[in-house]
Amino acid sequence: MKKIFLSILACFAFVVCSNAQILRAEELERYAKERYGGRWEEAAGNLADSLSLDKNNALTYVQIIEAPGKTKGQLYIMLNYWYSATFNSGKAVIQLNDKDAGVIIGKGFVEKIAKHTGGVNKYTVHLEPIIKTDIKDNKIRVTYTIPFYTVVKMAGAGYMYSGSSNARPVRIDENWVLDECFPFTLQDNHKKTSSKALVMAHAYSNVVMDKIEEAVKNGLVGNETEEW
Repeated sequence: MKKIFLSILACFAFVVCSNAQILRAEELERYAKERYGGRWEEAAGNLADSLSLDKNNALTYVQIIEAPGKTKGQLYIMLNYWYSATFNSGKAVIQLNDKDAGVIIGKGFVEKIAKHTGGVNKYTVHLEPIIKTDIKDNKIRVTYTIPFYTVVKMAGAGYMYSGSSNARPVRIDENWVLDECFPFTLQDNHKKTSSKALVMAHAYSNVVMDKIEEAVKNGLVGNETEEW
């Protein structure tokens, strides 16, 4: 079992490294299941004991990564390289890049982290975290924030309407704020969907932090510090 788990992580890491700007939900789900189990409501409930919302009712993670011997300028170049490779699509973009202030902010995007088809409606949940990096000599601070889940609701696309030629689903774009989602509230009509969304979002935070730490300590491709 341990060998299988390590093989899955190795494949997952290869996918992330080889195509930094795209992290598909399938790989993320496999990783999340190995880390937290496939029973989403139970996993979300377990995570709730260690998670809390910030003053804006967003879910925020903060990690300080030490980088001894690296100047602010060197760290900025490494991180700018990583952000440029990661946030370079229409939905995953760099929102702020200020070298003097030592701040880079990007918005990530992972589509279809959770889906649910009900009797009346169909829901598809996307993840759009904000990743901010503050840079100083010898260290950086990474702030990963999920302000809400981005949801596409197809009204009239539930299983009650399947096969009906007269049914014309209507698309409704919604933002599900986290304080109205399980496990931060028990009064959630989309409990199963919210649970999976939380576990997937949490798993993605681990991946992002690990990738940034790897970029800071070893560079994006591993040869940034070599003499040439």
